[in-house]
Amino acid sequence: MKKYTNTGSKDTRSGFGAGMTELGQKNENVVALCADLIGSLKFDDFKKNHPERFFQIGIAEANMIGIAAGLTIGGKIPFTGTFANFSTGRVYDQIRQSVAYSDKNVKICASHAGLTLGEDGATHQILEDIGLMKMLPGMTVINTCDYNQTKAATLALADHHGPAYLRFGRPVVANFTPADEPFVIGKAILLNEGTDVTIVATGHLVWEALIAAEALEAKGISAEVINIHTIKPLDEEAILKSLAKTKCVVTAEEHNILGGLGESVSRVLALNNPAPQEFVAVNDSFGESGTPEQLMEKYKLNNQAIVEAVERVIKRK
Repeated sequence: MKKYTNTGSKDTRSGFGAGMTELGQKNENVVALCADLIGSLKFDDFKKNHPERFFQIGIAEANMIGIAAGLTIGGKIPFTGTFANFSTGRVYDQIRQSVAYSDKNVKICASHAGLTLGEDGATHQILEDIGLMKMLPGMTVINTCDYNQTKAATLALADHHGPAYLRFGRPVVANFTPADEPFVIGKAILLNEGTDVTIVATGHLVWEALIAAEALEAKGISAEVINIHTIKPLDEEAILKSLAKTKCVVTAEEHNILGGLGESVSRVLALNNPAPQEFVAVNDSFGESGTPEQLMEKYKLNNQAIVEAVERVIKRK
């Protein structure tokens, strides 16, 4: 089993900030828009170095999306930034009509996604955003796993034409992917080869999947771990290739069980190669206030939950 090392825990939103700083220097068409959350989205350096390309919209998220759509007409590449709840649910109509339907080159960048937002509670812990965004025709949906990958995804989106949603978070998490690893939109990354079960994970659950794979190895279970950073377009080939070996799959995500990665994988299996599947996800409920660690344990979104799901799905083969 290939071992991955945490090179120093960091928050994924800081990876976005680092990517924006680099884009500001490399691409004069990149502009940034923020809904009164400069510090939370790590826009500080971009604003300082490129004030003429930074727009503070205030607490007016719908207006921010409309302005971003308009900026694309002049050839600009707008990156909007606010919390995931405000980036999607609050402005869904504007995204649908002004960005997706109009095929505008807007990059909707969302921090503080999922339960790991923590103490702010259920009203801010959006768990439906992947589902909302993946249903929009032409929308690319990316959910990164660590600092390095979030930075790489931010850079890649500037070269990708079309509407896109980039999801990341607030908590400090393991930073384990190589800093120089290419980020290819729509291309899954095989982290660990295995023969008994496929674990398909996204976002913060990727590191938990790797920890689970080590625990499973100690139990004599060989787990293949795939990092699905792009929910849409989904790398169906990678999933089916793995399932041809293992014959069963566990999907793991910090999202509602309805509408997320797990359902996308289920569709692939149903159309191509039906196989037993278990889901590690929030079971159709809202979150609550607590530390990220407390919430991930209570809602069964950690490595132990993945191990238990693997043990269940193997019995169904």
